[in-house]
Amino acid sequence: MTILVTGGGGFLGQAIVHKLLDRDKKVRTLNRGDYPALASLGVEQVRGDIADPDIVDKAVSGCEMVFHTAAKAGVWGSYDSYHAANITGTQNIIDACRKHGVRRLVYTSSPSVTFGGEDQEGIDETAPYPETFLAFYPRTKAEAERRVIAANDANLAVVSLRPHLIWGPGDNHLVPRILKQGRAGKLRIVGTGANLVDSVYIDNAADAHILAGEKLAPGAPIAGRNYFITNDEPMAMAELINGILAAGGVSPVTRKISVGTAYRAGRILEGAYKLFGLNGEPRMTRFVARQLGTAHWFDISAAKRDLGYRPKVSIRDGFERLGQALATTN
Repeated sequence: MTILVTGGGGFLGQAIVHKLLDRDKKVRTLNRGDYPALASLGVEQVRGDIADPDIVDKAVSGCEMVFHTAAKAGVWGSYDSYHAANITGTQNIIDACRKHGVRRLVYTSSPSVTFGGEDQEGIDETAPYPETFLAFYPRTKAEAERRVIAANDANLAVVSLRPHLIWGPGDNHLVPRILKQGRAGKLRIVGTGANLVDSVYIDNAADAHILAGEKLAPGAPIAGRNYFITNDEPMAMAELINGILAAGGVSPVTRKISVGTAYRAGRILEGAYKLFGLNGEPRMTRFVARQLGTAHWFDISAAKRDLGYRPKVSIRDGFERLGQALATTN
């Protein structure tokens, strides 16, 4: 039987694919683009939009399990684009799993579904969704997560993982942004930089997904539950950012901006981009200002207990691996 990884060409998706192949699993991916590296590994690829139910039906058919990592991430864009990818796409996956008798669905969510703009210090999975969201990404991911958890029953077992700030070699989002802005001298620490944040190295995030897939079954203890996934090493935001900069051979950032100033700048820039229809995305948004200026660290006791999850790669070792990878590509 085949295992489907949606977003299999993405950062997390490819890491999961490699771990499945290491276990001699037959893997299929659903991607918007074509990835020759996956084809060279013998991975079957279905190309198309996850918001298209016919494409999803084709991808899910004949599979025994689905890892659903595909999503529209980022902090800027129309609500419709986020809804299509994150809500409609997830509902299509759920419907196709039911149609084709798939028994296990591992969903990649985000800790941002619990973020309302305030510090999050040692919170666990009992934390509620906020009444309002500062961006379309967490808003639509929260709705998708609700639908996934509601779909759990005797025929379809689901579990939702919430990895926080995934980084490492091959990252095409967090690391490149930090390095680009750092090299350009545009990077600033929001607030004091002492706020503690969790992150997770890519191999550890992928391991958590594999563990969840192995333990998931209808009626299993993890079915119908959410789990925070981190490296379990809360670190000062400034230390995390400068660790990534150091791995890329970039000088540390020392200049700072207050959280209030960053938030006001984000609000002004968001308004300007909407008013004038500017391309790209603002350098700062209200969501990013709050994310950078507040604490985000989580109690992962449940993941340790129920999934048997233990981060194998420390942040220090991760920085070293990232530096080695960047040195060979630059």
